[in-house]
Amino acid sequence: MKYIITTLLLTHSIFTFAQLPTVDTLYLNLQQTIGMAQGEAPDVQIAKTSYSNNFWRFRSYQADFKPQILFDATLPNINRSIDQITAPDGLDVFVSRSSMLNSAGVSLSQRIGLTGGEVSLSTGIQRLDIFPSGAIPRQTTYLSSPIFLSIDQPLFQFNSFKWDKKIEPIIFDEAKKGFSEDLEAVAGQSAQLFFSVLIAQLNLEASKRDKLEADSLLTISKGRFEVGKIAETEVLQIELNVMNANANLAQSELNLQRSTEQLRNFLGIKKAIAFKLTPPANIPDLEIDIDKALDFARENRSQILSFRRRILEAERNLAQAIGNTGLNMNLRLDFGLSQTGMDFGDAYRDPLDQERLLLNLRVPIADWGKTQARREIAQSNLELTRLQVTQDEVNFEREIITAVQQFSLVRNQVNLSLRAYEVAQKRLDITRKRYRIGKIGSTDLNLAISEEANARRSYMNALQSFWLAYYELRELTLYDFENNRPLLQQID
Repeated sequence: MKYIITTLLLTHSIFTFAQLPTVDTLYLNLQQTIGMAQGEAPDVQIAKTSYSNNFWRFRSYQADFKPQILFDATLPNINRSIDQITAPDGLDVFVSRSSMLNSAGVSLSQRIGLTGGEVSLSTGIQRLDIFPSGAIPRQTTYLSSPIFLSIDQPLFQFNSFKWDKKIEPIIFDEAKKGFSEDLEAVAGQSAQLFFSVLIAQLNLEASKRDKLEADSLLTISKGRFEVGKIAETEVLQIELNVMNANANLAQSELNLQRSTEQLRNFLGIKKAIAFKLTPPANIPDLEIDIDKALDFARENRSQILSFRRRILEAERNLAQAIGNTGLNMNLRLDFGLSQTGMDFGDAYRDPLDQERLLLNLRVPIADWGKTQARREIAQSNLELTRLQVTQDEVNFEREIITAVQQFSLVRNQVNLSLRAYEVAQKRLDITRKRYRIGKIGSTDLNLAISEEANARRSYMNALQSFWLAYYELRELTLYDFENNRPLLQQID
């Protein structure tokens, strides 16, 4: 039954690959794969879009503190109606009126971040045309406002502008460093998918060699059995090895196909393609100091900025709870010049000044403890945020320390695994030669085959673990330890 299933799997795999169209082959090493991913991968496009959103948010924040110039006009406002008016004798009468009002003006406004107020300066002109109707003759008058200055200043209130000047730049700096972190995350994912395909390719090559060797040994075993040199059980064991080799070959082909599709999709390649990957020739000989890694992380990571931002946001919420629930006063001061006349020039002759001072006051008398509750909640949230940030800082440092320690361990493991793999390869070669000349039996051969396969997997897993640990450390510190440079990207 097992032989039938194995044969069907192998036949299906061979038939499937025979039906596939011819595809291009892309030759890549690890660095080339990462470079392609960081330039074209869909995840990078998402990271760029996210950064773009934060960039324009910051530009919008900056524009809020720059002078705003506005042109406002009504051209025209025509009104023809019957209105109720009060006559000089005190009686209300209905009068038919037809008029047209045209106005235009330019205003300049500026927010004051330090105080939370706003100052504006404007100039404008209005023209009113009364159309003749009954006893009402046609009239035209002008109203000018050559200059009008207005100051609006809240007192004892929450100043959102002051807090925005503290928080928004930090958010934008987070976005810039976060983009660099996203690129390093793409590098780590690329390395993982690269080794998935590479291991699948090496396993397929090993499976093909094992199959050829198993077929050759089966032919030799049958010849020995016919002359009575080995028992039938020995031949059956070699036949079982052939079936296992066929099954491994079919599974290796399927694994390679699956891992190839995953890498192709991650790189954003639309057409069908095959990869021919070159394993890293050697590993960098790096000794990473924990203290330096922590310094690089504190300097480059966006998470350090987020710690400060979270505390500032909690402090802002407390200031808002205090400022918006107590005594509220608003001061408004207006000063301007205006004049009216039947002609355009008369409207600007000897303008009259006008002043207005307004102080609005709002004092809560009884709110049944609502004001105090809001302040206490905001104060409690601030304390909670500080505790959480303190714990997150500890976890931040612990994560980097652990990553450095694991990196040192996996680096040593690669050298040990490579040596074990070389020994297992040499032992398998010697064992096969001894089996061919009849010095050993199938049990010793199977043991050597199994040990070589395990050693090969251990070495490739150790090599993969090293590079994944290396790129994880780069992502955690945003520092290239191999070339001694930070990994902060300069975004245009």
